Amino acid sequence: MVTPAVNREVDVIVIGMGAAGIAAAITAHDRGASVLILEKEAEELAGGNTRVSGGSWFENLDPQRAATYLRSLAGDRPVDEAVVQSWAEETARNAEWMQSIGANVQTVGDLGPEYPELPGSDAYGGYLSVDGVMGEKKTFEALCSALESRGIDVHYETPGRRLRTDSDGSVIGVETEVDGRTVTFGARGGVILATGGFQANKQMVRDYLNLVDPPLWGAPSATGDGHKMAMAVGADLWHMNNHMAIAGVPVPGSRHAFYQSFEFRKGFIWVAGDGARFTNEQPQVGHGQAHVHGRYELFPEHHMHIIFDEETRKAGPISLPRRHMGVGWLYLVENLDWSDDNLAEVEQGLVTRANTLAELAEALGVPSEQLEQTIQRWNEDCQAGSDSQFARSSDTLTPLDNPPYYAVSTQPMIGWTNGGPRRNQFGQVVHVEGYVIPGLYAAGEISSTYSWSKDGGFHLADGLAFGRIAGADASKRAQADS
Repeated sequence: MVTPAVNREVDVIVIGMGAAGIAAAITAHDRGASVLILEKEAEELAGGNTRVSGGSWFENLDPQRAATYLRSLAGDRPVDEAVVQSWAEETARNAEWMQSIGANVQTVGDLGPEYPELPGSDAYGGYLSVDGVMGEKKTFEALCSALESRGIDVHYETPGRRLRTDSDGSVIGVETEVDGRTVTFGARGGVILATGGFQANKQMVRDYLNLVDPPLWGAPSATGDGHKMAMAVGADLWHMNNHMAIAGVPVPGSRHAFYQSFEFRKGFIWVAGDGARFTNEQPQVGHGQAHVHGRYELFPEHHMHIIFDEETRKAGPISLPRRHMGVGWLYLVENLDWSDDNLAEVEQGLVTRANTLAELAEALGVPSEQLEQTIQRWNEDCQAGSDSQFARSSDTLTPLDNPPYYAVSTQPMIGWTNGGPRRNQFGQVVHVEGYVIPGLYAAGEISSTYSWSKDGGFHLADGLAFGRIAGADASKRAQADS
């Protein structure tokens, strides 16, 4: 096989321009490296989940206590200790670094840890974001502004296809596709994969998450491109089954769904295809895991029908409108919104309405007798003040006794995935045989630190931290080779 010619060579190539990719590019550039970013999407869609996320990272009050918290969250899926220490030290520098690139960093609300009972949670200082605003692309735009001010070259609509290696297995560049033709770029210091997760790859989701075509919350470009490139050169994988699922409201004809929140009234239950409840719908929930069966588990993990009544419909939007929470692909890219009274969504077919439970059961294709028994038992438990099936908190026991009745049928909506090519404390990708693949790095959602539970703002914090770590190491490697 003839090695393809290099169309252009730089010190560091970054594939993907979310938080991790931009942090890597800026860091490498500021350390004297020539940098090129290759972005799969057009400019107006670029940024992966960072573009549509809450844009917040957690405030790390104490690196050593934060390390304890990370170990606690990992539980029986421990993360390499060198990675833990690197994560703890570098996430504590996120706010200072964001300010150094010109961002106005402010606190978002008064949010405590989602797992306050775990050792180390006292290191969690809440959310930080640009201008103190949750979502609305604030953090992404600040990162892009810093990128543009440095004149770092970005090639949009240029997906990475294959990594180029030399005779000793070192990664020396990447083959991309531009207008149907192969273009090759060389990298003296290394290639940093920041391509996001694999939640938009149906086959990978089936294989690794045991879910069948779930709706998406974020970027549809997250198809596991970086995972495939890394595996092709022998990369090991870690925590590929870990992800964050959310109860969503699917949009007909779209791969995306709205976040189901029920902030204004807790009058809803979940039933399975047999019309019966199958879980406590309101457990203690973190960003991806909930405390059920005496331990933290992925939640939710099953297809469900979300049932509520007229009182809950009138109480307020079951999915927070954009003015309350400007996050997600549907709000920030497709410019959709949710009505205050949920009626527009009923008319659009997002929500099913029926005058009786029997009619609702027929519309959902569930046994009518079972659904009626389920609602009767639920209402009796609400009156008694105790959930006899799943011990749901008494302050959420709200009866469903005022028709018409409503339902949303959904699978768990995937917010993001966590697993990917295994990396070390320097962001270097590790081969299946345990050694570092020279010249290959990973940062962000493609290879997040989190083996199990994680708190709010952890993903962006991880991406910023390991983006900088990878950018610094790749630029150092380029300078050593020059």
